[in-house]
Amino acid sequence: MDNPKKSLQHLTDIEEKAEEILYSQQEIVALDKRRNAAREALRAMNKSQDKKVWMSLGPLLVKVDKSKAEAMLKKDQVIVDCEVNKIRSDLKVKVNKLRDMEYESPVPGLLLKPMERNEMGAMKQVLGYK
Repeated sequence: MDNPKKSLQHLTDIEEKAEEILYSQQEIVALDKRRNAAREALRAMNKSQDKKVWMSLGPLLVKVDKSKAEAMLKKDQVIVDCEVNKIRSDLKVKVNKLRDMEYESPVPGLLLKPMERNEMGAMKQVLGYK
C-alpha cells in the first residue's frame, strides 16, 4: 500500500514542477509582449515631432512631456529585461529539476553562459583572427 502512495506523490510532484515551468514560460511571453510594446512606443515617439505625447498609465490616459515618457519607457524596458533574465535563469534550474525527477539526464548545454569580451579576444588570438 505504501508503494502506490509514493508513486502517486512522485507523479504529483512532477506535475507541479511542470506547471511551474509552464507558468514561467507564460510569464516570459507576457513580459516580452510588454517589452515589444514599449519598444514600439519609443519608436513612434522618435518619429513624432510633438513636445507632449499621450501615454496610458493603467486605466488613465495622460499627456506627458516626450522626454519624461521616453525615460519612463526606457526604465520599464530595463526592469522587464532584468525580470525576463531572472525568470529564464530560474526556468533552467526548474527544467533540470524536472528532468531529475523524471530520472532523465540534464538537457545538454542548458546552463552554458556566453563568453565575455576578453575571453572572446583570447579565442580570436588563438584562432588567428585580427
